[in-house]
Amino acid sequence: MGRGRTRGLMSRRFDGEHTVADSDEVVVEEPMEIRLDGHLVATTMRTPGHDFELAVGFCHSDGLIDDVTVQQVRYCAAWPGGDADATAPSGRRRASDSDYNVVTVDTGGLAAIPEPRLNTVSAACGICGAPSIDQLCERLGTIATVEFPLPLLASLPDLVRPSQRLFDRTGSIHAAAAFTVDGTMVAIREDIGRHNAVDKVVGHLRLAGQLPATDLALFVSGRASFEMVQKAWAAGFSALVAVSGPSSMAVEAARAAGMTMAGFARDGKLNLYSPA
Repeated sequence: MGRGRTRGLMSRRFDGEHTVADSDEVVVEEPMEIRLDGHLVATTMRTPGHDFELAVGFCHSDGLIDDVTVQQVRYCAAWPGGDADATAPSGRRRASDSDYNVVTVDTGGLAAIPEPRLNTVSAACGICGAPSIDQLCERLGTIATVEFPLPLLASLPDLVRPSQRLFDRTGSIHAAAAFTVDGTMVAIREDIGRHNAVDKVVGHLRLAGQLPATDLALFVSGRASFEMVQKAWAAGFSALVAVSGPSSMAVEAARAAGMTMAGFARDGKLNLYSPA
């Protein structure tokens, strides 16, 4: 769409003794405005790519489109009097005018008007002002989980690693992936934001009609934070596996959801936090 997911930059390397000029390939980070039926939902910092999945996954995780059919997802640009898509007639702003950084999820007005986030969602954080565990229990209920063998869950980082192509090129990007109980990888997405990578996987599954994902496990390359559990819970994943540790609230949420949750998945080992 006019720009890549990585960019070459000049750098200087210090090898312990000498400094030499060199070049690096760095991951691109740009803001993306998410709208629902034309109404602002949030602006998130993300790595361009799979933007439609990100928008749908974000809306799904936030409970904005629970049982509503997504009719269309498109790039758009603000212009006086409304939105214009990538094929807007002459005289109106096109999606390229906003560098393809505005995406709207269309439900034909069936979804409730969202309460917009006032602050930009950064690549480092997840959900600001997240709902409480009690609210999630009321909205989502307990997951009808499928049991995943612990050796399989412990092997997920090794199964994901060969597909982390952007990480190989930049060393600064997260991954999320969905797996079946036999170890088949259904989807993998990379993004500078951990939560964005998860939303892209969730959006992919939602658009493919594969939610709730009760027959799938979700892998995340970072820590098992509360927002990771909340997104996995909203999507119906039976298990969540992270390479780093969890927070106390993440463990409480996973147990409330009835979800298997593991952290420190490395070298064929893991720590199991849920079920208790």
